[in-house]
Amino acid sequence: MSEKIQKQIETMRSDLNDNAYHYYVLDDPTISDVEYDKLYHELVELENQYPEYISDDSPTQRVGDKPLDGFKQIQHEIPMLSLGNVFSEEELIDFDKRLLDLAELTEIKYSAEPKLDGLAVSIVYVNGKLQQAATRGDGAVGEDITANVKTIKAIPLSLRGNELPEKLEVRGEVIMSRKGFDEYNRQAELLGEKTFANPRNAAAGSLRQLDPRKTAKRPLMFYAYSIGVVSEELPFNTHLETLNWVKSLGIPVNAFNQICIGALGCQKFHQMIGDVRSTLDYDIDGVVYKVNDLALQKKLGFVTKSPRWATAHKFPAEEATTTIENIDVQVGRTGSITPVARLKPVVVGGVTVTNATLHNKDEIRRKDVRIGDRVFVRRAGDVIPEVVKVIKQKRPKDSVEFIMPTHCPVCETELHKIEGEAVLRCPAGLFCDAQRKEAIKHFASRKALDIEGLGDKLVELMVDEGLIKTPADLFHLDKQEVSDLERMGEKSATNLLASIESSKHTSLDKFIYALGIREVGEATALTLAQQLKDIHIVAKTTAEDLEELPDIGPIVAKRITQFFADEHNLAVIEQLLDAGITWDKIETPTKESQPLLGKTIVLTGSLSQYTRATAKSKLIELGAKVAGSVSKNTDMLVAGEKAGSKLTKAVKLGIEIKDEQWLVDL
Repeated sequence: MSEKIQKQIETMRSDLNDNAYHYYVLDDPTISDVEYDKLYHELVELENQYPEYISDDSPTQRVGDKPLDGFKQIQHEIPMLSLGNVFSEEELIDFDKRLLDLAELTEIKYSAEPKLDGLAVSIVYVNGKLQQAATRGDGAVGEDITANVKTIKAIPLSLRGNELPEKLEVRGEVIMSRKGFDEYNRQAELLGEKTFANPRNAAAGSLRQLDPRKTAKRPLMFYAYSIGVVSEELPFNTHLETLNWVKSLGIPVNAFNQICIGALGCQKFHQMIGDVRSTLDYDIDGVVYKVNDLALQKKLGFVTKSPRWATAHKFPAEEATTTIENIDVQVGRTGSITPVARLKPVVVGGVTVTNATLHNKDEIRRKDVRIGDRVFVRRAGDVIPEVVKVIKQKRPKDSVEFIMPTHCPVCETELHKIEGEAVLRCPAGLFCDAQRKEAIKHFASRKALDIEGLGDKLVELMVDEGLIKTPADLFHLDKQEVSDLERMGEKSATNLLASIESSKHTSLDKFIYALGIREVGEATALTLAQQLKDIHIVAKTTAEDLEELPDIGPIVAKRITQFFADEHNLAVIEQLLDAGITWDKIETPTKESQPLLGKTIVLTGSLSQYTRATAKSKLIELGAKVAGSVSKNTDMLVAGEKAGSKLTKAVKLGIEIKDEQWLVDL
């Protein structure tokens, strides 16, 4: 009897998964929605009766029954890079010509697809089973959203086929259909709940729900656009072959993917997609072109944070006219002062816009924007609203020129503008309320004082609750007040305070880096520490003298002196020192202790014994300058496993190649 029940459950499970494949991947359902729901509920009842036969890939196991405490961070094994953009036919032709010259070809075939307006995610399958899903994040580190991704019916919990790689990472876009978005907002309004501004925000917000049961109620879709990590060599020569294989595994791939030849073929595809854009049930903001030949992709390589062999061809931003009702200024997380136009509400690109950036003082003057003006507004890149042009014929007769403030509207510190920059800035980074949260997050980060357990959410909560105003307040926290915070408790508070206490003994370079001075990264902080050896000497050193130090130019020197010229920053530094922050006395490095002095080194590939950050830090300690890209000025390249285009370029330039063991021995 038990074998019969088990077989029945397996058959029902297989039938439901097969229909999901036909419905979401092939767009050819095999049973009606009513029949699917009936079969699903029958399976639920059977599995409730015989829980020993429940499997992780059963369609009944998509939704967890407990909310998450928070989102863990996940390091992407291969970074999820962003794409470069083209906005015109001329820029597209330039892109194609650039690749033709680099590849020494007369024609390139591109795989073209719509650029979906959603949230990029990475999904990892191990032995065919969905194991992990993460957001793109900053490209290197994302958030673990596995529980939420499992609720999306279009994404299979187990892959189809018999010959599957041991590990496969699929990358794609989670979106919400327009129909689903409209229905969700309609229901939310009826229930008096929050509505979303557009489908993209709805998709992103749905994936960041701590309770997967809420995500399960959102009408989310998914389309794969590439693969990342794969445990074995795949027998494909082209990007489109890879996508077709992904589709055969049961993962949805957009039906509009096709091959285009050269810039002309890409432009025709862009025109075609633009013509049907309004008929689609999901939002797109352009087209993506990728070199179809995988070997050519590898040859072309990457530039900084994007692949050289791909680009996004954006659609022109939609425009509308409205009236500027007021202009005020906002203080950004780095102290940047941005004027913002408060608009009479207007719909642009399907979104109601009430604010638009005016960028900076020079931009306001160039466009001559004033309160009361009638203006053209567009969503730049289909996202950020901006004022395009003033309709001066409709300007009120009593209008006056807008004058930017001379002091920070939040902390009243005098604003500064560095020569060559258009942006005014508030230099009171450690004191200004508007910059407070970001300053404390940076202060506690891993590369700074490395306070374990003090994550971004907790910093925001403690600032909102008034427990901390500056980084110095961290060292005077009351255990009971921390315990009383949401999701903390006595044990968590004890651990946090212990971590804060242990962070007091640091190094001068880490302390300088933790202060969050603009443009002062780890290398510059180390230079200041090794050369000047005392924070008070750093504070008193003139810009001219700073420029005499290695790798410190006039702009960085001015930013350092401006930071230390602010009395509020100096007060916070003294409070930190009074709280007990110390570091070991700095010895002047000798030639023997810095065998790499004057050498420029690039790291590439995966390292097994060090994290990339640790390896970089150790190289800097040994006197090296660590660069991000290979050039004729590179002295050495340290190559780990799976080294790619940087290694190829280094070999071509005749640069000395070292392995990880060399670094360990050193």
